[in-house]
Amino acid sequence: MTLQELLDAVDVVKTSGDLRSEVVSITEDSRAVRPGSVFVAIQGLQHDGHHFVNQAFAQGATAVVVEEGCFQGVPAENTSAASALIHVNNSRKALGFMASQLAGNPSRHLKMVGVTGTNGKTTVTHLTKLLLEAQGQQVGLLGTVGYMYGNTRREASHTTPAPVQLQEMLREMVGVGTDVGVLEVSSHALALDRVAGCEFDIVVFTNLTQDHLDFHHTMERYFQSKLHLFTDYVVGGHKSGSKRALVNADDPWASLILQHCPIPVWTFGIHAKADIQAEAIELGMAGTQFVVNSPLGRMTITSQLVGEYNVSNMLAAIGVGLEMGMSPDVIEHALESVSNVPGRFERIQEGQDFTVVVDYAHTDDALQRLLEAAQTIKQGRIITVFGCGGDRDPGKRAKMGQVAVQKSDLVIVTSDNPRTENPQAILADIEEGIEAVSPENRCSYQTISDRAEAICVAIQEASPGDLVLIAGKGHEDYQILGTQKVHFDDREEARKAIHQRRRSD
Repeated sequence: MTLQELLDAVDVVKTSGDLRSEVVSITEDSRAVRPGSVFVAIQGLQHDGHHFVNQAFAQGATAVVVEEGCFQGVPAENTSAASALIHVNNSRKALGFMASQLAGNPSRHLKMVGVTGTNGKTTVTHLTKLLLEAQGQQVGLLGTVGYMYGNTRREASHTTPAPVQLQEMLREMVGVGTDVGVLEVSSHALALDRVAGCEFDIVVFTNLTQDHLDFHHTMERYFQSKLHLFTDYVVGGHKSGSKRALVNADDPWASLILQHCPIPVWTFGIHAKADIQAEAIELGMAGTQFVVNSPLGRMTITSQLVGEYNVSNMLAAIGVGLEMGMSPDVIEHALESVSNVPGRFERIQEGQDFTVVVDYAHTDDALQRLLEAAQTIKQGRIITVFGCGGDRDPGKRAKMGQVAVQKSDLVIVTSDNPRTENPQAILADIEEGIEAVSPENRCSYQTISDRAEAICVAIQEASPGDLVLIAGKGHEDYQILGTQKVHFDDREEARKAIHQRRRSD
């Protein structure tokens, strides 16, 4: 593909140099530039790519793309006469659109499903994949737990991949005969234009509660980043066929999405009146049963998933299935077969006479939903182990502490991924919230910085019929200590602790 053909996808302000050169790759990392590369200079969170323009040219870049007003320099004298300098209004968006163009605009050849929201994205996308596969579709999934399509299984570097990697994987999906691409679309991805160049057919909003304010700063800005999925990425005119948004009517932010979304919407809900409505909900440790009234028929869902919040997640996936032409009876049978989603209310069963659950809940809202689900099914006490990540929104720490001690019978506060923060300082922030709750309204708690020790203490403490909840990391198999990532898996630690308890009994 020539540079001129590549630039057909971008709003260009001005160009200088030869646009007839062949392009072999696109990158925002100057270290990856080689002859034939297009280097896109982006103002990053830590580094400004415009400082590396001359380095990119020196390494043989066919072209460099800069953001208007950000690059004041002149290319070095050793720049090839065949090289070009391209000015654009938004280099992040340009990166996505060019990456899509070079990859053959793969989202146009897939049915694209995008799911966004603070909580529930992983569960909804996994349920959607399982439903559509039951219909005979070939489904690719890109999200927090991993990137999966065809025979490919990769660990996720981000919930939503970076633009070049994303478009390359979508192209690979097309190449292996995938019909549907299901993506978790994070607020970071939307704010940083990672999905630029994608056009979605079905978009889902799960909920919005406090998280990531270290990045977005305010809830309004956090919401606006989510809203882009329902405005910017469902229009474009490149795809034929129906489009649909699915919006959680139980969430207070839903009305704003309904005001701005230009495509047809189905709402789903438990408490608020909705197009896809759950009724007659029965919750238990063995699972959940409920009735669904939908625009395309009534169905009775029996699921092994636990908790009211999973009813909401199932409603979202049911909406996607109905929009994709699934019949109610196929949906019923498919959901009945789902045992769990990795790291989401994942039960650890090693023959013990109490229940151990590992869950990804890492916001106060998610923790509250998890504990409310636990309260509906508990037989004994609820023992909660949780922590908060370092170098991330500190405002949720006190709130999580308050939720934990008000809805548990015993809480053990521990480390999550402290990163470069002092773990004790994080625990102190959580404890400050706990101490703000009056003694008569909170359970007993203790702080144990070492997460493995905290899990072990919780399991040693459990009596028959108790429920031990280990929250915050879910499917993750690592801890980030300082700048190092070390192996750590809550599920493995729980199993070790159970076996250690047995040996000591």
